Amino acid sequence: MSYTIAVAGKGGTGKTTLSALIISYLLRAGRKPVLAVDADPNSNLNEALGIKYDRTVVSTVDEIMSKKEELSPGITKERLLELHFQDALVESPGFDLLVMGHTEGPGCYCHANNLLRGLMDKLKENYPYIVMDNEAGMEHLSRRTTRDVDLFLIIANPNPVSLRSARNIFQMVEKLNLAIKKSCLVINENRPGGLNLQEFIPPTSHLIPLNPPLQKGEEGGFSLDLSFPHVVSGNPEGLSLPLLGQIPYDQEVERYSIEGLSFLNLPADSPAFQAIKSLLSSSLP
Repeated sequence: MSYTIAVAGKGGTGKTTLSALIISYLLRAGRKPVLAVDADPNSNLNEALGIKYDRTVVSTVDEIMSKKEELSPGITKERLLELHFQDALVESPGFDLLVMGHTEGPGCYCHANNLLRGLMDKLKENYPYIVMDNEAGMEHLSRRTTRDVDLFLIIANPNPVSLRSARNIFQMVEKLNLAIKKSCLVINENRPGGLNLQEFIPPTSHLIPLNPPLQKGEEGGFSLDLSFPHVVSGNPEGLSLPLLGQIPYDQEVERYSIEGLSFLNLPADSPAFQAIKSLLSSSLP
């Protein structure tokens, strides 16, 4: 039975970097093979993992479904798609990468989604862990090409704008009624000297609001007031998520990003990697 971790967040929050670090942790912990799924057409999970790809799943589906020439006897488009589906899979030591891509044009994708759903279900049987890097719009999850998610991580930076974006993603997931067992917020400190949310969280609460009251600071900045009763009590009017933890700013992570290096090679004593290890070692089966 595979365990699926889906990662989402506004562009620039570092979700792709954290997706790569999650994969790195799973590999180093011997929890492999891992299926890495890049479900964000604007991300570069392949580069974060140090590998290249030639085809996307959607381009393969479009190519097969648009074939007008007569197929060989006994070969249906469904069977042809199953044969070519593996072409989009990039194999690497300990993990494989599947780049989903995105659809273009207004055409109906329902039949292709059904086919893709079945193929993904079969593929998942080969991997104990799946890590999916999603776009903020949750396109592939909303199409239910991946049916079940065990752990849904919403990545945000420690600032009001990013937290509001996280709130919007969570609300979207709620409206889509996706099969998600557990949703958590992860704060990624991607700049030095940022806000430490731990200083604002009441000692008796593990919840952090996604619609926090904003208070104007003396110097014109904003601070987050997390001490309101509806936040601590979990009142439905105060939309809240369990805070899984915070990833500290890591200069090496920034250097790897700038130089285009694979995060699979990030040293194990890296503060960011150690934070991922701490968060996941107590959360995963």
